[in-house]
Amino acid sequence: MPEISDEEIESEVMKLHQAIYEKFGYEMKYVRPPKGEFSERTLAICKKLGYQNVMWSFAYVDWNENNQPDEEKSKQLVLDNTHNGEIILLHGNSKTNTDILDSVIKGIKEQGYEIKALDKI
Repeated sequence: MPEISDEEIESEVMKLHQAIYEKFGYEMKYVRPPKGEFSERTLAICKKLGYQNVMWSFAYVDWNENNQPDEEKSKQLVLDNTHNGEIILLHGNSKTNTDILDSVIKGIKEQGYEIKALDKI
C-alpha cells in the first residue's frame, strides 16, 4: 500500500469491507497490510477509516495456489513456531492450510495454548 495514493488505499479498503460484509455479514474492524508493507501514512489512513492495523508474528510461503507447500512440513512449521501472543497468518486461498487447519488447531491446544479472537486479546 505505500506505493498507492491515499484515495486508492481508501477505495481498496472500503471495497474489501463491502465484500466481507456482503459475503459474511461481518463489519470489518481490523486490517492487515498486504505483504506486511506499510508506512506511517498507510497506517494513519486505515486508522482514520476506523480500522485497527494488525500485524502477524508468524507467516510462511503458503499463498501461491500453484505451488502449495507440503502439508506435514507446513503443520510442523506452524506448531514449532507457536508462542504466547502469536498471530498466525494463514492465507485462506491455500489448499494446504485448509487441509491442515483442524490438526493445527488441535496441536496448538495440545501445547496448552488458547486460540482467541482479536477482540478477546
